[in-house]
Amino acid sequence: MTSLQDLPLRDRLIVALDVESVEDARALVATLGDAVSFYKIGMELAFAGGLALVQELKSSGRKAFVDLKLHDIGQTVERATRQIAKLGADFLTIHAFPQTMRAARLGAGDSGLRLLAVTVMTSYDDEDLAEAGYACGVRELVARRAAQTKDLGVDGLILSPQEVESIRALVGPSMLLVTPGVRPAGSETGDQKRVMTPALAIAAGADHLVVGRPVTRAADPRSAAQAIVAEIASGLDIASRLNHPR
Repeated sequence: MTSLQDLPLRDRLIVALDVESVEDARALVATLGDAVSFYKIGMELAFAGGLALVQELKSSGRKAFVDLKLHDIGQTVERATRQIAKLGADFLTIHAFPQTMRAARLGAGDSGLRLLAVTVMTSYDDEDLAEAGYACGVRELVARRAAQTKDLGVDGLILSPQEVESIRALVGPSMLLVTPGVRPAGSETGDQKRVMTPALAIAAGADHLVVGRPVTRAADPRSAAQAIVAEIASGLDIASRLNHPR
């Protein structure tokens, strides 16, 4: 398995295939060509038949991230995870509840599927958590769930780039930190509330960045992806100068 320090630059960018159909997804992958090597298949595309793309992506030498945020009774999560593993996916998201994480680990087994636990959605802030009945704020809840994830041996975390630096210090260098809510300088934040530029997110300790609309809805998606990879390189340079290897 490639160490985090040896990850190719392109593998650090994960483009979200948040499109309506498999045909649209294939067209976007073709447009991006060799500028992107890692793709995320979320709920919208999965429910449109997109899980079949996992094997297509893998057979073409690319990587696939299935983002279904599993959370159910233990046996259901275990069996669903096992099915995703059979597809050959590289990453799968689950919610960072201890029972869910234990079940997903059983389902993944020794397949090579890497599990990423979602701490708090990047579209949530403290007010949203209070409305949902939580007695703590985002930072406290993220830290608690990150510690539980590490204790249970889950591979990594999905979290806001604004939490990356503090959580990296908490979980150490070996856990994968994957951040949505990344927006290139000057772009709109959309429905994300806790955002950061690609360079700063990488410098803070992120291993992979998940980017959707700034690439997929750009006038020139390939150039947009290449610009983000260049920002990632800049972030790695900053991290190196700060003695924070990524």
